[in-house]
Amino acid sequence: MHVIATAGHVDHGKSTLVRALTGMEPDRWAEERRRGMTIDLGFAWTTLESGATVAFVDVPGHERFVPNMLAGVGPVPAAMIVVAADEGWKPQSAEHLAALGALGVRHGLLVVTRSDLADPGPATTAALAEIAATSLGQVESVAVSGVTGDGLPELRAALDRLVAQLPSADAGAAVRLWIDRAFTIKGAGTVVTGTLGAGILRVGDGLELTGFDRPVRVRGLQTLGVTASEVPGVARVAVNLRGVDKDAVGRGTALLTPGRFRLTELIDVRVHGDAVADLASTLMLHVGSAAVPVRVRPLGVDTARLRLGRALPLRIGDRALLRDPGRHHVAGGVTVLDVVPPGLQRRGAAAVRAAELDAMTGVPDLAGELRRRRLVHRDELERMGVPLGVPVAGDWFADPAYREALAARLADEVNDYVARNPLETGIAVEDLRHRLGLPAREIVDALVRPPLTVTGGRVAPAGRSLPAGLVEAVEKAFDSAEPFVAPETYRLAALGLGARQLAAAVRLGLVVQLAPNVVLRAGAAEEAAAVLAAIPQPFTLSEARQALGTSRRVAVPLLELLDRTGVTRRLADDRRTL
Repeated sequence: MHVIATAGHVDHGKSTLVRALTGMEPDRWAEERRRGMTIDLGFAWTTLESGATVAFVDVPGHERFVPNMLAGVGPVPAAMIVVAADEGWKPQSAEHLAALGALGVRHGLLVVTRSDLADPGPATTAALAEIAATSLGQVESVAVSGVTGDGLPELRAALDRLVAQLPSADAGAAVRLWIDRAFTIKGAGTVVTGTLGAGILRVGDGLELTGFDRPVRVRGLQTLGVTASEVPGVARVAVNLRGVDKDAVGRGTALLTPGRFRLTELIDVRVHGDAVADLASTLMLHVGSAAVPVRVRPLGVDTARLRLGRALPLRIGDRALLRDPGRHHVAGGVTVLDVVPPGLQRRGAAAVRAAELDAMTGVPDLAGELRRRRLVHRDELERMGVPLGVPVAGDWFADPAYREALAARLADEVNDYVARNPLETGIAVEDLRHRLGLPAREIVDALVRPPLTVTGGRVAPAGRSLPAGLVEAVEKAFDSAEPFVAPETYRLAALGLGARQLAAAVRLGLVVQLAPNVVLRAGAAEEAAAVLAAIPQPFTLSEARQALGTSRRVAVPLLELLDRTGVTRRLADDRRTL
């Protein structure tokens, strides 16, 4: 399916033309038909001779309903610009064209209506000249009469040529359906409609709804009046939602793939149109089907910061439109450069930011974002619309220069720590994470490079030897032939094994600490398990103590250690079994 919006001055025959092409009535309301003018968005569709289906979004032409027009044009990739032969180019023709240009619409067709009432030549020449100066450039033109039917076959052929030029939608893209209508159907519940620009909607999908605090689910789908189990973009689609009342949905809200968009109230943009310095401080921003007031802060010659009156799901590269409703004036289009801009509190920050924005193109760029942000999580990049590359660790991406600087800092921190702490095997990974200000320990692991190694959760130079004096003191403390006799505290102290030295010996794996003043040599727990396996099961504490040849002071914490590690199991009568 292809979706095309109409555009043009009021009463130039847009709805009549759509009706002639499709045989359908695009004006939905009795008031519209009574007044003979489109007030809100209308929809109709037809199948062309090539077999391609075209859905038309018929927009109002009257200046009072320009916001409604923009809600229809916003998500649509192509436009059919309608000019009456007997009236020619008019103010709303110019404003609609300015809106199309501001939104970056690049595909269009000029249709000169009422060719039965006047020579279409002058209107065609004037309109083509106006259109050529915008993003649409050179477009094909067709003269028709909605009353006599003259030119309709040529128009259908021109539409075939137009839709053949339209780019294919990305089926793998995240869904962002800007809602333009919401209503209730008895027995079905809440139904919303919109133009799906990319991605695929499926029955059963769980989606986010902007402004709603819990997920909603797709109960049913229709496209062009036909029930479907899935609808790929580009398409006009009606979505029956489960889990939300109609009052929670309205024009300008959006259905989103969960976790793929960021709601933002602050964006940095490039303005295409009026000089930024001449912009009013408050304007209306139109994007998709949404319209929100924004406060404008000029930054550079053509860049500005916009503070939105309501958070919207925006991405880098999105096109939007700034309009001054008081002057009925399109101030220009904007390209979103940043949806998570930095603060500007420090002196000179605005000038630095303006220079940074000058170099940004509005095309999502991983290298550029990493250079500016240094370290970013996959989730944040996806929500900004940035294509992914190779992460530095897990789901974290880092700027190469920043990564090298971090690796150098890490090496300095490790070398300094081991020099100051000769009894330590190295610095704990978590300690390093805090010192480097990193959000995840997996990043620390990824930054460790030879000659550094990670062992037992600590980082140290490879081949770092155990302190000779500590090893010798431990050997003297446990020179008894009885493996389960713990040295007394005074003996340990006499050998230079105070609390600090014992803690180091535990980390080095030289001893096992059962209680604050009870230590055994390394491997004691495994040896104890072997001894206990040889006695009748189950056994009491006293029987275990006698088998191990030790005191209650040692036996109690030793058995508790074996319980914790699953070597022994304590029974209801306080006996144990291996």
